[in-house]
Amino acid sequence: MLTMNRMMPKVQQILLFSATFPDQVMKYAQQFSPNANEIKLKRDELTVGGIKQMYMDCPSDDGKYEILAHLYGLMTIGASIIFVKVWFSLPILNRLLIAPQKRETASRIADRLKKDGHHVVAVHGAFEGAERDSILEDFRQGKAKVLITTNVLARGIDVSSVSMVINYDIPMKGRSDDQPDPETYLHRIGRTGRFGRVGVSISFVFDRKSFQALSQIAQHYGIDLVRLDHEDWDSTETIVKNVIKSSRAGTNLKA
Repeated sequence: MLTMNRMMPKVQQILLFSATFPDQVMKYAQQFSPNANEIKLKRDELTVGGIKQMYMDCPSDDGKYEILAHLYGLMTIGASIIFVKVWFSLPILNRLLIAPQKRETASRIADRLKKDGHHVVAVHGAFEGAERDSILEDFRQGKAKVLITTNVLARGIDVSSVSMVINYDIPMKGRSDDQPDPETYLHRIGRTGRFGRVGVSISFVFDRKSFQALSQIAQHYGIDLVRLDHEDWDSTETIVKNVIKSSRAGTNLKA
């Protein structure tokens, strides 16, 4: 053991990398290495210039599905990921409150799109590891071009062909949905525009709460959001196609 200690270098370097550092992780890192050097990106460097961030003012919460189905043709120009929230119900049996039952919105929307003749796949937390890996591999190989998922993949998938991300539901913090979640939004849209490519993100809003949540996220990062008109599909398709097919994207899209 003494011989090995002499062979070990006296100066050791430990590096910790992460796209984000939650408060708990930062606290632990500072305890582990209190005098460590820190390198951080400024907030205005966190958004990706190659991702054109847009929003669609949908007629209602239920009406978001019709908008999504209408966008299917644009979603298959490259590959697309649709992010939805997990839907919870509280069934009541014999007037007794039963424990919350989780129903995956991703599967529900995927099944509806399939019935309407669209080819999509879904992945969420209820899938076993092997099944999830198989679906993701099909998505990477282009066998499926549209993937519907929850935040389970907001930070964990790297597919260079993804040209569009849709926030079917604006990311909110916790189950109470009382505060927008800018960090999750950033991770979600970061699934597109990879490796210098151009990408599009479209967020669905339908009421004052969802619009204000998206507005707060945009203000947090200094984003200039582009409004898409669901009543003028020719204009919407032109705007989106021009971005996806362009060789680069600047800071602001000009229609």
